[in-house]
Amino acid sequence: MPSSVPVIDLAPWYSGEAEARAAVAAQVDAALRSVGFFLITGHEVPGKLPAQVRAQARTFFALPAQVKQRYAVTVGGRGWLPPGVEANGYAEGTETPPDLKESFAVGADTPTGDPEVDGYWFQPNVYPAEIPALQPAVVAYLARMRALADELLVICAAALGLEPHFFTRHTGHATHTMNVNWYPPMAVAGEPEPGQFRIGPHTDFGTVTILDREPGRGGLQVWTEQDGWEDAPYVPGALTINTGDLLARWSGGRWKSNRHRVLPPQAEAPDEDLVSLVYFYEADHDAVIESLQPPIGLPNDHAPVISAQFLKERLDAITVG
Repeated sequence: MPSSVPVIDLAPWYSGEAEARAAVAAQVDAALRSVGFFLITGHEVPGKLPAQVRAQARTFFALPAQVKQRYAVTVGGRGWLPPGVEANGYAEGTETPPDLKESFAVGADTPTGDPEVDGYWFQPNVYPAEIPALQPAVVAYLARMRALADELLVICAAALGLEPHFFTRHTGHATHTMNVNWYPPMAVAGEPEPGQFRIGPHTDFGTVTILDREPGRGGLQVWTEQDGWEDAPYVPGALTINTGDLLARWSGGRWKSNRHRVLPPQAEAPDEDLVSLVYFYEADHDAVIESLQPPIGLPNDHAPVISAQFLKERLDAITVG
């Protein structure tokens, strides 16, 4: 069965030719209206960058738990998120067991000068002294992800017939995070409990999410209205893109922030372990997001929201304990 999630080649966009760019923007608009997800090829991110992050992260996750504990944080922190601290299903009101994963979290770390803001949204990143090559790999990857995220928002503006910087004028000092997720094999994670996932069903919270993932039996699924849960397609070298709640609201409901989940380890692949690089892009912490009205957006009465407040409510919801 063909997937509902399309593959879009960005090479014509980068060519600079007006008709080609318009065609790419139209494909993005159609994908975000129908399923809220698409894969991109031709994105110009060198394959060696995610490979370097993944290799160094695997070395970190293989450290003894007592070593990783030195870097332990909870949701919203910078460092190691141990098993048991996060349950994404809570975001949609479903009380699920904690997600079967570990994460190494980094994010925006250029301070604003306001201690209250910086203490949450622009915390210093913490890198394990035991894995010195992890920091340069992550820093290089984050730079490419932020540039790509802004380019995707420029494409989104083109898709709506708006001026190029309609969205990115609100991302000059954007909040963003990246979770390097390790989905351990069953021998480490144990048998899943009923209703337990590597990541429970949820929507993302920000503007765009950029995912570099590995294929597996216990992999990514996307919700579709026509068929329910569907395995997301995998194309080597492609990146998976989806809309978050903030951008969906900004679009006046034109675009979907769609439910997705990562299946638990499967009995037929008990040794499978996967590492995903998940980059969550947002907006300036104090950006006021006003929902677009018809004819661009759908009819709505959404009140304006402040980006940081909108996001913090959702992050608190998925924190266990």
